[in-house]
Amino acid sequence: MTELSTLAAVDLGSNSFRLQISRLVDGQFYSLDSLKESVRLGAGLGPDKLINEESWARALACLERFGERLRGFPPGAVRAVGTNTLRVAKNASVLLAQAESALGFPIEIIAGHEEARLIYLGVSHALPRSNEKRLVVDIGGGSTELIIGNRFKPLRLESLFIGCVSHTRKFFSDGKITTKAMKAAELAAATELQTIRGEFDPLHWSQAVGSSGTARAITEVLEHSGGLTGLITQEGMEQLRERILQCGDVRKLDLPGLSDERIPVFPGGLTIMSAVFNELGITSMQTTDSGLREGVLFDMLGRFEHKDARDATVRQQMRRYHVDVAQAARVESLALQLYEEALENNGDEVDRHMLSWAARLHEMGLSIAYSGYHKHSAYIAQNADMPGFSRGDQNHLALLLLAQRGGMAKLLSYVTRNEDWLLILCLRLAVLFHRGRADLVLPHLRIRGRAQGWVVEIDAHWSAANTLTQANLEAEQAGWETTPFSLRIKHLRVDS
Repeated sequence: MTELSTLAAVDLGSNSFRLQISRLVDGQFYSLDSLKESVRLGAGLGPDKLINEESWARALACLERFGERLRGFPPGAVRAVGTNTLRVAKNASVLLAQAESALGFPIEIIAGHEEARLIYLGVSHALPRSNEKRLVVDIGGGSTELIIGNRFKPLRLESLFIGCVSHTRKFFSDGKITTKAMKAAELAAATELQTIRGEFDPLHWSQAVGSSGTARAITEVLEHSGGLTGLITQEGMEQLRERILQCGDVRKLDLPGLSDERIPVFPGGLTIMSAVFNELGITSMQTTDSGLREGVLFDMLGRFEHKDARDATVRQQMRRYHVDVAQAARVESLALQLYEEALENNGDEVDRHMLSWAARLHEMGLSIAYSGYHKHSAYIAQNADMPGFSRGDQNHLALLLLAQRGGMAKLLSYVTRNEDWLLILCLRLAVLFHRGRADLVLPHLRIRGRAQGWVVEIDAHWSAANTLTQANLEAEQAGWETTPFSLRIKHLRVDS
């Protein structure tokens, strides 16, 4: 772990892009450097759900500066995540390659529930340990995350499609702050909150905590007005509401403690926080600077220490969909064996993990129906809430699950990496050999790579005695003729 004692998290938010560099000492992170730029990517998202060129140019320029600061970091020491605007933008997939080139590292687009989990992870590590249940509220640029948790464990996670950038654009687009606009913005936020109010009322938590931008901005303004340090109160919120109504215009906001970059999105954030207080029965809220970035760092630490949240998620999915654990273990063992052998034990760790998870979850679609179960498995992997998995992770997992059986031609439009063809081969062969769902002594089996394909060597005596498997292998060999890679089954006489 010494070579990765310095880690970096990049948060591509809808309002700001942030970079946090921290050093790990005795299980705790100590900040070494922090960069923040108000990119307002969400403001560049049009009604057509496309990010405009001007906003994207600001984003790329920011990422290039971050990339310069991260130059020399090993790949495993940096994790970059994109949130709401990149989740909903229709051109995000096209723009992502440019963003990754500018930053110099891969960027993961994370789902709302995953963002909420990471936020809670960061906040819970920043607060004193307590057995009380906490409500964490994070009002971002394009979404608002709410989490109830105990110690380091989130118990309820929600992500609402309201944020300070989108709300300000919708209700204060002309810059005017009127009583009518304030009420409309608060009502819209309250309407979103009503769907979850029952699960997040004060009966379910003892302490409310606000994290990151909007909460900190409100706190700093209240502190400059004589409020308590690090605390938002209902009374303070009402006074602040009246003060910005008196200003009457976003361009005239001059509140001590409010930064220039926060001014353009402050009205939207304040109305959402006001609705949160009213709808969830909050009278006071502690605030913290910690949030998504710190959560990303601690999640990275967990992966290094073999406490990967994705492993826990896979186990949970196996239980939920009643996966045959013994069969999953058989398929996983053989798939990994073939993978390591094909690459002479020089396989990629990320791909190895993905193959392992795919093998463990390959039959979860059976809980829906046997017919087309691989398609059901892929659908679940792509659409379920899977803590720890980015959207890219889930799409990759879904691809392998879809490819585990059936025709190969369908995969040509989905497979974009040549490395995935080997993962697909290993999973398909493992499923094929263990179709009998019983512990058995496998034949002498070896896989070797060759130009544009693979050779699978198998004991000729075993093949002669297992004609059904041999027929399936011949069909598999023929199926690979429709792909860019070939498969050859070679029978060997192995002395007993």
